[in-house]
Amino acid sequence: MLLGYNTNGLAFHRWQDGLELLAETGFQAVAITVDQHCLNPFAVNFASELAEMRRTLERLRLRSVIETGARFLLDPRQKHEPTLISSTAAGRARRVEFLCRCIDIGHELNSDAVSFWSGVSKLGLRPDRVGTESQTTADDDIAWQWLLNGCRRVTDYAEQRGVQLAFEPEPGMLIETNEQFGRLAEQIGSPRFGLTIDIGHVQCVEVGSIADHLRRWAARLCNVHIEDMRRGVHEHLRFGEGEIDFPPVMAALREIGYTGCVNVELSRHSHMAPEVLRESFEFLSRMR
Repeated sequence: MLLGYNTNGLAFHRWQDGLELLAETGFQAVAITVDQHCLNPFAVNFASELAEMRRTLERLRLRSVIETGARFLLDPRQKHEPTLISSTAAGRARRVEFLCRCIDIGHELNSDAVSFWSGVSKLGLRPDRVGTESQTTADDDIAWQWLLNGCRRVTDYAEQRGVQLAFEPEPGMLIETNEQFGRLAEQIGSPRFGLTIDIGHVQCVEVGSIADHLRRWAARLCNVHIEDMRRGVHEHLRFGEGEIDFPPVMAALREIGYTGCVNVELSRHSHMAPEVLRESFEFLSRMR
């Protein structure tokens, strides 16, 4: 496995400087969150920046994964919107377009995968809908169909471009557990539709040990996020501040023969990134 760090935890650095810091520290991989300041596909200088990124990754010998969870890139007023399950067809189409652009980026950078998630269903929040259990079920069915349609379009494009996808279950979103991912993946029916496991998310919402989840989903696993977390609280914490017992987690990754990226995700620690990335590398290196 290759230890890496997510650029969303380097928000106050030029991405060029951030990648230099990662390589100097010893990281061998980077999760590139496409955002305003890093490979924005809508920027006028995108082509030259992409070429510079490719050269930098090659020079620093960093493997990469493309991450698509920028907070306000597509909508400056609503975090993470629009999504694959937004209430408007135009919004859903914009997310699909963005994910396809990220697939193009992954193709150009020879990235291991493009990671993405479902989004939060907001149908039940509409004032014209009655908040009954039956209505909630109907809303979820509608959102599921939108998600399925969007994932199929994105997967078709990934297959054309020869790029691996890695879908991430996210607490509070329509797909928040690995079991839900499994049902979705079965309906998609493509080997290009893989899985991102966020170690903290498993601690937060799943039943059973993290190691058992890694073993169960080994065949689908294409990408790993890692940080500390507490049960039932979706807050990404520095190592040692949460409840996760990490030696069995790292042992399970070795056991299943995982050779991909294990990227630290601490997006709310950018103000102290040099310190946090060093301590993260030292903590994980002892168990690799």
